[in-house]
Amino acid sequence: MEQYKKEFIEFMVDSDVLKFGEFTLKSGRKSPFFMNAGAYVTGSQLRKLGEYYAKAIHDNYGTDFDVLFGPAYKGIPLAVAASIAFSELYGKDIRYCSNRKEIKDHGDVGILLGSGLNDGDRVVIIEDVTTSGKSIEETFPILMEQANVDIVGLMVSLNRQERGKTQKNALAEIREVYGIETGAIVTMEEVVEYLYNQPYNGRVIIDNEMKEAIDMYYAQYGAK
Repeated sequence: MEQYKKEFIEFMVDSDVLKFGEFTLKSGRKSPFFMNAGAYVTGSQLRKLGEYYAKAIHDNYGTDFDVLFGPAYKGIPLAVAASIAFSELYGKDIRYCSNRKEIKDHGDVGILLGSGLNDGDRVVIIEDVTTSGKSIEETFPILMEQANVDIVGLMVSLNRQERGKTQKNALAEIREVYGIETGAIVTMEEVVEYLYNQPYNGRVIIDNEMKEAIDMYYAQYGAK
């Protein structure tokens, strides 16, 4: 496992973004873990988060793209932070772009924030986590309506590796339906591998009992 992935797992735990216990998801599933990217709230957290995204995007897609698109609302700070980090780490200016939930009809008109989109632009979409693929269903037509762009791929922070609408996981469904590549900074399998029965800051985060709960969850909903 790459060093930045190990550091990112610790970062999620330290930032109280990744939690373990008993949680009810929007889907109604009872999950032993929960990720809330809204818990990244400080400047230093966003700086680090942007660096982790930039490294993962570079690993997956290189530097041959023009725009980072972050769907409203959580994707907006992700796109900004990652574009700054990409410039600092790899010396290439990537434009950032996001959408508004409602079209603005005065001043800076339109549905987009940040950069506009041009025919031929190569775009990477950036999100926190994708469980059902609903966000991409909303984002894809917005991008296509603005310009004839080439969507290089989607990058999320955590691949939950569970079923979406079919027996496949959500990222695999997106690849199949939209024909775009998908990637994640880390997978849940990597999280479990790194934290299981390993003391971290004086405690074991995933002990035998939690590991059993996670295994049972994936026996029911898992889809690698």
